Amino acid sequence: MPVRLLPVVLCLALLSFTAAKAEDPVAEAQAVISGQIAALMRNDAERAYSFASPGIRSLYPDKNRFLDMVRKDYEPVYQASNYAFGRSKLIGGGEMVLQEVMIGAREGKDWTAIYQMRLMDDGSYKVDGVRMMRNTASQGI
Repeated sequence: MPVRLLPVVLCLALLSFTAAKAEDPVAEAQAVISGQIAALMRNDAERAYSFASPGIRSLYPDKNRFLDMVRKDYEPVYQASNYAFGRSKLIGGGEMVLQEVMIGAREGKDWTAIYQMRLMDDGSYKVDGVRMMRNTASQGI
């Protein structure tokens, strides 16, 4: 009897593994971006820094230096009055997600940010880079 259950157990294990891999990478990446933008809007350096990839953390090993860089180089994100997600693109089956974010900055000028989101070994996504363009129309990725 236990030998007959082995195929059933293996099938259930395979289905649960497939279900874990079937989660939506774009939705997960967008949730991380939203979390980081919310943290930046609250001036919460520790929380904003927690969304940065190891590559970004190696460049800015301190949360305060990271926040200073964001204030200086990514002011529209730091001071976003509102934002909306645009197009997204999966690379390598979800190892990387490029996500377009349209940002309404407080000074009334609109920007487009392209977030590069990298899948970590633990299954989470982290911000691995952001490219800013002063632009209101979606240009694609």
